[in-house]
Amino acid sequence: MLLHKLFGWLNLVIVTRTCNFPSPNRTCSNLRFVKKLSIFVAMDGSKPDCEDSLGLDDASKEEYISQSKWLKEFAEISNVDKAWILKSEKGKGSKAMFSLSRPDLLANKKRNFVLSAHVSRESNDSISFNWSPFPVEMSGVSALVPSPSGSKLLIIRNPENDSPTKFEVWSPSQLEKEFLIAKSFHGSVYVDGWFEGISWDSDENAIAYVAEEPTLSKPTFNSLGFKENGSADKDCCSWKGQGDYLDDWGETYKGKNQPALFVLDVNSGEVKAVKGIPKTLSVGQVVWAPPNKESYQYLVFVGWSYGSRKLGIKYCYNRPCAIYGVKAPSFNKLPGDNEPEDSPAINLTQSISSGFFPRFSPDGKFLVFLSAKSSVDSGAHSATESLHKIEWPVNGELTLPSKIMDVVPVVMSPDSDCFPGLYCSSFLSNPWLSDKSTMIISSAWRSTEVILSVNVLSGEVTRISPVESDSWNVVALDGDNIVAVRSSPVEVSQVSYGVIEGAQSASTKWNWLDISSPIPSVPEKVKNVLSSLQYSILKVPVNDTSIALTKGAKNPYEAIFVSSKTIKNGSDPVIVIIHGGPHSVSSTNFSKSVAYLASLGYSLLIVNYRGSTGFGEEALQSLPGNIGTQDVNDVLAAIDQVIQLGLADASKINLLGGSHGGFLSTHLIGQAPNKFAAAAVRNPVCNLALMTGTSDIPDWCYVETFGTEGKALYTEAPTAEQLTQLYDKSPIKHIDKVKTPTLFLIGAQDLRVPPSNGIHYMRALKERGVEVKLIVFPEDVHSLSTPRADYESVINIGVWFKRFCK
Repeated sequence: MLLHKLFGWLNLVIVTRTCNFPSPNRTCSNLRFVKKLSIFVAMDGSKPDCEDSLGLDDASKEEYISQSKWLKEFAEISNVDKAWILKSEKGKGSKAMFSLSRPDLLANKKRNFVLSAHVSRESNDSISFNWSPFPVEMSGVSALVPSPSGSKLLIIRNPENDSPTKFEVWSPSQLEKEFLIAKSFHGSVYVDGWFEGISWDSDENAIAYVAEEPTLSKPTFNSLGFKENGSADKDCCSWKGQGDYLDDWGETYKGKNQPALFVLDVNSGEVKAVKGIPKTLSVGQVVWAPPNKESYQYLVFVGWSYGSRKLGIKYCYNRPCAIYGVKAPSFNKLPGDNEPEDSPAINLTQSISSGFFPRFSPDGKFLVFLSAKSSVDSGAHSATESLHKIEWPVNGELTLPSKIMDVVPVVMSPDSDCFPGLYCSSFLSNPWLSDKSTMIISSAWRSTEVILSVNVLSGEVTRISPVESDSWNVVALDGDNIVAVRSSPVEVSQVSYGVIEGAQSASTKWNWLDISSPIPSVPEKVKNVLSSLQYSILKVPVNDTSIALTKGAKNPYEAIFVSSKTIKNGSDPVIVIIHGGPHSVSSTNFSKSVAYLASLGYSLLIVNYRGSTGFGEEALQSLPGNIGTQDVNDVLAAIDQVIQLGLADASKINLLGGSHGGFLSTHLIGQAPNKFAAAAVRNPVCNLALMTGTSDIPDWCYVETFGTEGKALYTEAPTAEQLTQLYDKSPIKHIDKVKTPTLFLIGAQDLRVPPSNGIHYMRALKERGVEVKLIVFPEDVHSLSTPRADYESVINIGVWFKRFCK
């Protein structure tokens, strides 16, 4: 549901503010701001009169000026989003392409760049990346997809307004072909990482992809009433009506109703909709099946079905889905050729409630896929995953039933520091080593991200990234070598290259080499501050003996603690960071906003309470039905631990959380009203009884409130008794005890936790005399991730906590 992935930096952000942070520069010369930001600085360097527009005193104005200038130093660090390794034309070495991004505050969007390099390996201890001198900006580009051989590059430009979708096919030296697909044929291509599926066939003559099906015609009216065969022409004598309401898939999919499957013939430019797929399915993640001359070519895709309505799907793995196979349309039919018969798509995974991320083994013998069966069956929006495979028919003709074989089962209760199960947010398009049976994937492992090798024949899982606290993510494979990104809360992303030491075997060891980074240099001031910070992962024991707990729920959970290397007797205030979800995790990946907050002089306590992903299924499933108590107590225990260790001062603890993290923050200021100096919350869940009638995921309210049985209780018409229990689990129940000054940051377009939830709670605090502040971002959704909203949120959080730091 309310995942940290939707909450960008928030996933690692809860705050305490320092009184004597190392202010970078308290002058405001050369600062320039967009008008929508909270503080303006004149172009000539003069200070604006902020008191009239913001009601700030001189100290707060200085704080805005200082923090905004310092934050820009962090905001302008580039991110590594994707990478591709392509074979060199001459067969020596390979070519790398890295997709980078950085926020553009003036345009309020991300700027995307591609930086290329020639890769040459000299030995197991030496690798050379010869980078091109300049990155190339990909303005207006929705997706980049190299062909399997690397000899072609597909660029997709999605339409703006009524313009067509553009497909460009590039060779290494020029634009080879360009195709425009009218909006009347299909809408935007899905490039969201969820429904997204863009796949070249093995011959590189066709491309399968997922796009929005054209919407039904709407009625036309004029002065005489309904106009039959109404024209789409825009004139003053008629207008288009609204037509029937159509369900969409919730948060981030507003206005998108039906993802459908299409195939483009690269030679002719002809596009065909794939037939045989029922309208009751929304499709995504399409891949081509292995070619077979004895049979028709097949496409394999994921299909999501729904009942009486579509519920929010983004990051909700509890939506039932299956792997399907369907015959691909044919092009350029020769005389005498028979058109393949239209046949219905075949459900290949009927015996399991979830199947996604399909990948074929290199030899075409197996179709491997991930399953969130635990999530679907329990109702938790995210849970421990399992990996499965089915044998692909030798002759290419699909038959039923398909026998599903387990590769990696769900891990219920991992032993200390052992493999906790799979928690994967994506797979590489080609995740295979040359042995044709080993996959390389990234997964959460408690509070870190790690790289795993999985043998799909034996089921053996091996952690191949170094056993350390930093986080590692695979971004591409170069043959049997791995291109990865490593980072930590105090170190920006670094590209590394993994090389197998000796022959590949069950005991394979990897040598990891740092390479010159494609990321532009980090400002020297930022480097100096980061070098003064340190972090560790704390084990927090479970002391709750009041209820019967499973073995996994008794295991310690974790908290990431970031501090100055010179911390003394807990003198620095502490930022308690609580992630959303609740079934997500805060990892030790680098976060610009979190590093920024630490640079101000705060220690950070980032709590992965029980219910977080990465700790095994029993610990995760211990939370539904116990929200508002177990998760609250876990956070309080983590805070008490750092206080007892002398790492924090009990008088300098503040909170910031978003989504379910906001739920916990508002619970904490009500249940422990004397413990926190101030709080800040982003799109918080404050009243489950109110949310169940307004959210795109009302079933989440039931499952988290009532436990797994809530899945069966869920209804659009809750009973009075159910509403009472939903209220009793909510922070608003404790509102009369709240004293803590609280800042609210709300996205007006949020469908997941609609703005009324936080605004209602804020007004209730205000009428009780609690000091509050509300900022609403009119165009933002749940994540508040647009560059301006993210930037302005951090500034206001910093200034808010500075006010209440005594």
